[in-house]
Amino acid sequence: MSMQISNWLSAQLLNAALRNVTFDGPDTVYIALYTSDPTQADTGTEVSGGSYARQTIAFGVPAVISGKQTVSNSAEIVFPVATADWGLVTHIGLRTAVSGGNLLWSKALDNPRTLLTGDRPRFAVDAVSVKFTQ
Repeated sequence: MSMQISNWLSAQLLNAALRNVTFDGPDTVYIALYTSDPTQADTGTEVSGGSYARQTIAFGVPAVISGKQTVSNSAEIVFPVATADWGLVTHIGLRTAVSGGNLLWSKALDNPRTLLTGDRPRFAVDAVSVKFTQ
């Protein structure tokens, strides 16, 4: 499944591209873990407690892959060790701030996983990709 663009980001990009409305992208992008679908409207349930914290994610330069402009994470992403059960993590989201902020994109995980005390989730280089599908 491809990343789903949020309603907020869709409006920002349309305004910038077609209405000459300035859009300043975030200085830092953060990856968040969810126990339910964040949806385009940013209504999902993010993991909380047990030392959970969003992590920064950096992307490489866009490249055309299979005919689509694509970016992927350029460094491994390592979350803190869970000090309590985080539950069944089903989705990830890319956000504009370390807390609060706006949802940029989200995606269902190919292999949802129950994260328990002592687990330390990580994403390898190139594991998180964003592409424009059309």
